[in-house]
Amino acid sequence: MSSILTNTSAMVALQTLKGINKGLAGVQSEISTGKSVSNAKDNSAVWAISKVMESDVKGFKAIGDSLSLGQSTVAVARNASESITDLLTQMKGKIVAAQEDNVDRGKINDDVTALKEQINAVVSAAQFNGLNLVDGTSASTSILASLDRDNAGNVTASSITVNGQDLSTGSYTAKDIFGNSGGVPSAAGDTVTLSLNAGGGNDTITIDDSAVAFAAGDRVTLNVGGEEVSYTVTADDAAATTTSDIVAIGLKNAVDNLGIAGLTVDYDSSVAGTLDFTNAGTTDLTVSGQFTNAGSGGLGAMSGIDVSTGVGATSALATVETLISTAISASAAFGSVEGRIETQASFISNLTDSMTSGIGAMVDADMEEASARLQALQVQQQLGVQALSIANQAPQQLLSLFR
Repeated sequence: MSSILTNTSAMVALQTLKGINKGLAGVQSEISTGKSVSNAKDNSAVWAISKVMESDVKGFKAIGDSLSLGQSTVAVARNASESITDLLTQMKGKIVAAQEDNVDRGKINDDVTALKEQINAVVSAAQFNGLNLVDGTSASTSILASLDRDNAGNVTASSITVNGQDLSTGSYTAKDIFGNSGGVPSAAGDTVTLSLNAGGGNDTITIDDSAVAFAAGDRVTLNVGGEEVSYTVTADDAAATTTSDIVAIGLKNAVDNLGIAGLTVDYDSSVAGTLDFTNAGTTDLTVSGQFTNAGSGGLGAMSGIDVSTGVGATSALATVETLISTAISASAAFGSVEGRIETQASFISNLTDSMTSGIGAMVDADMEEASARLQALQVQQQLGVQALSIANQAPQQLLSLFR
């Protein structure tokens, strides 16, 4: 049946042409944007995933900048500590020469003094963007290292901690503050060391200020399984009658915050300033304590070196060995953490590239396929227009029936 009111062929041709035009618009969008999924309408699930990953990529690029800044800061500190090691080695050569009787110790002492001044200059200048890791003003600093996303979508930040290495040359005051250290304070400070075996190893550290009172600025540092914490005595602490208890509790809280698996630290209130360490974990732990008085530094003993006399030259030989060991340890510590930062920076760079490639695989358009589809759809569009034109002419044919 033919009808002038309903042209079924034209409707079919029109719908076909609309579908072709829609496909053509989609292909043209892919070509112009370079993406097969450019908005949530195209594919909401893929678009949502890609946007989360794009935000992570932005975050990792910022982390890369943080790691670069941190690496530069640590590199300055490492170079400074290595330079100090070299200067102390030169000083040792002068001190060894001063052991002979037939030398001019006065002139040698002048050379030693010049080396001391140079070491002080290196310590003062070893800062990057205002942060100095070798002058004793910074106990530690954290460098943002990663953003970790779990399968629930929760994001947590992780950091690399860089411990400062005190190579300043302030004067040292001997104080025997570790009640169980069993010795007299050395030029490097009073120390104590515990060995805690896995599975229940137990020992104590006692902070005892009964012989020599704490002063404001005195610092007690604990190294627990390679992690370092410290407590610095304030003026209010020094004025209190329970300073040793205050220091012990402060150190306990700091160690608890490290979150070392299996390690329990209890404050024993029955004995002033006593901390009880128990290692219920699966790894042996070493706990060491170090006292540093206000104004002193890791190289504080250097100020007492004087080789102008035979007695001074003999004493200086042992002292400079300790100072060299301190500087070498600082250099090694900075070198280790700098290597870790460099490794993490390389990983973050590779991870960012991998994530960017993954995002591209999800949302980028296949330009070869898009080109082929464009050509096909353009031909279909032309045919569709012709088909619609033919269908629209069909009612005109009915006029011949009425002639």
